[in-house]
Amino acid sequence: MLQLLQVLAIIVSTVLLFIAFDKLYLKVGHPFLLPILTATCTIAIVLLVFNIPYEQYMEGGQWISKMLGPAVVALAFPLYTQREIIFKYKYSIVISIVVALCAGLVSVFTLLKISGAEDSFILTALPKSLTTPVAMQVSDSVAGVPPLTVVLVMIAGFTGAFLGPVLFKLFKIDSVISRGVAMGSASHGVGLTKLKEYSDEDLSIGSLAMGLSAVFGAFIVPLFALIFL
Repeated sequence: MLQLLQVLAIIVSTVLLFIAFDKLYLKVGHPFLLPILTATCTIAIVLLVFNIPYEQYMEGGQWISKMLGPAVVALAFPLYTQREIIFKYKYSIVISIVVALCAGLVSVFTLLKISGAEDSFILTALPKSLTTPVAMQVSDSVAGVPPLTVVLVMIAGFTGAFLGPVLFKLFKIDSVISRGVAMGSASHGVGLTKLKEYSDEDLSIGSLAMGLSAVFGAFIVPLFALIFL
């Protein structure tokens, strides 16, 4: 009974914390106040200050983590509502997603090779642009370290969420296709949290890019690792 209450307390406190930071972000609007970032940092600080083991927190946190799959599936709704524009630009979207995926693989591989990183870390980093559930599976399949892959996935997401809007403004990128494909291919779900601030069309294209990147990545990343490592 005590364990059940502890699990419920972790789930409820995590959700309430996210809601509070989400309201703060909507009010202030600063990119460094993204609720997924501020809530994550706050929970990490609490665990460190009160010396709470990660395994103990995950007794409740695992139930939130298991909702990632249904949350990704729920993105099918904005895809359905924007199906006309998606079908109109289907070839441009698919080609751009494959190019973005390959560019991400080549860039991270080259950067880590030049810096002298071990092959095990490179294999862990290759799926960083994929959505978390798929990235963990791909990392495991290529002999990477899935928990570390999750950290790199979060870093890729936060980086895209911070820099994406800056680059869009700097290079005057105002096409919903360009913004959606760029953010969905490079920054997965975290990037989508910024796209929803632009328009429903941006969010739909971004959702499609994230989903197709996961599908293509499940084949391309292991093949890339087999050839180059």
